Amino acid sequence: MRGFREQIPIKTRREVERMREAGRHVAEVLLVLREAVRPGVTTGELDALAAREISRRGVQSSFKGYDPQGLPKYPAVLCVSVNDEIVHGIPGSRELEEGDIVSLDFGVSAEGYHGDSAVTVPVGDIDKDRKRLLDVTRQSLDEAILQMIPGNRLSDLGHRVQQCVEGSGFTVVREFAGHGIGRALHENPWIPNYGKPGRGPRLLPGMVFAIEPMVTAGSAEVLVLDDEWTAVTVDGSMAAHFEHTILITEQEPEVLTRVPGSH
Repeated sequence: MRGFREQIPIKTRREVERMREAGRHVAEVLLVLREAVRPGVTTGELDALAAREISRRGVQSSFKGYDPQGLPKYPAVLCVSVNDEIVHGIPGSRELEEGDIVSLDFGVSAEGYHGDSAVTVPVGDIDKDRKRLLDVTRQSLDEAILQMIPGNRLSDLGHRVQQCVEGSGFTVVREFAGHGIGRALHENPWIPNYGKPGRGPRLLPGMVFAIEPMVTAGSAEVLVLDDEWTAVTVDGSMAAHFEHTILITEQEPEVLTRVPGSH
């Protein structure tokens, strides 16, 4: 890990202000999207709603056109992942059904700085097992955020997620992870949702991370579909995904993608 800390950007006050603005827009749009989730709505209609909100607010999509090396450009402003889809579900004609769970992953940039957040919500009434999966995944994120204080180590975050998830009988997905965020949607460091505590660089004020537990009710094995984006559980088990963009401060962590009513 020697020299790794220098690779983790420390945000200036001006950069933090821009990220607060981006994070506020992300949180507010996710609230709008959550209200729109109901049986009969298509995933494409949710994406269109998110696109209208982006245009109305004068910000830019972090996702549409995103082209990591070796993959086609992402075609939408929103990732919509239903039931056994873990992350990166491409919205289209699929209609949501009563009892589904749907993950909404959304990001925008404001004046060149990004905010990124995700929430998994029920479609109508869901069974107790799916509700418990959502509750535990959300709790694991909240507990990781509590670890984001100066002096703690980077691996303390993933360790806490893993403790919470596995202690509740669920499984952490290991192929995807949280990340640094700022001028780029994905910055150093890579932040897995598992591992031993007390390792890696120390956390410092001004670091901003997107922490995002991805949890399944069964196996951690992942299959990426032919669209080269949508990741599903190999065994067909249900999956949940929660994410926030968080600033480390001198005191308590500041969740940049939380507004009243947010998860």
